[in-house]
Amino acid sequence: MTTAVLFPGQGSQTPEMRETVAQLRPDLLALAVEVVGEDPFLRVDDGTRFAQPAIFCASLAGWAGLDEETRQQAQYMAGHSLGELGALVAAGVLSERDGLELVALRGRLMQEAGETAGDGGMIALLGADAAERANEVAQPHGLSIANDNSPQQVVLSGLRSALPDAERTAKEIGLRAMILPVTGAFHSPLMASAVPEFEAALAAVEVNEPHVTVISAVTAEPFDDVRVRLAQALTGAVRWRELLLELHARGVQRYVEVGPGKVLTGLAKRTLKDVELVNV
Repeated sequence: MTTAVLFPGQGSQTPEMRETVAQLRPDLLALAVEVVGEDPFLRVDDGTRFAQPAIFCASLAGWAGLDEETRQQAQYMAGHSLGELGALVAAGVLSERDGLELVALRGRLMQEAGETAGDGGMIALLGADAAERANEVAQPHGLSIANDNSPQQVVLSGLRSALPDAERTAKEIGLRAMILPVTGAFHSPLMASAVPEFEAALAAVEVNEPHVTVISAVTAEPFDDVRVRLAQALTGAVRWRELLLELHARGVQRYVEVGPGKVLTGLAKRTLKDVELVNV
């Protein structure tokens, strides 16, 4: 059966993930403390600076914990937002240290960009036709589509001051809306200040050919230029719904989510029919 392994992004953290990493990959936990400067698991709730490296490590621990048969059957990999770096490490494109250093830098830069701007926010749109009607909410209020997660869930980013009006517009067209408790407008042009330093770090790492095909959440196609796509991901949309449809069109029938939480298998369940979903 054609299998894809999925690596989650922020928001998938769970209380027990540190224990899992300590059990399966104690070396990775030690490396995270070295790279971040402290234990990121102990400060997951203090912002994306700590949440991103913690989730990255938990996802790689989940990948390490897969049985050998499943690992060998994986013909595709993909990651949601920061999960792309986990997928690229698992596929052999980046080394673990480079991947972790990039994730730690990415988390810090995104948190600083949000705090510096001070006026960014995000709002989730929920409903049967959320993906089809998201632009009706985004465009009038100058918001960007940040996460196209499933037909029933889209997240918009932009100025925090625009969110209450966007919430009213969403309700007027029959969608549920929820302003999210985040510190920045992630995956929008308001993250632009994070791009130059991240691009410089990307230019310094070695990029190898993948062992398996990795699908980019920026293009919903196989990665072409890894450095360019990872940089674009800071300000561009996560096209997760389209990515899942692309995997399905390529014949993927089994979707294995590694790492903490069950966010990605939940989104796959809402997007695809008659597929096997496995959460590790």
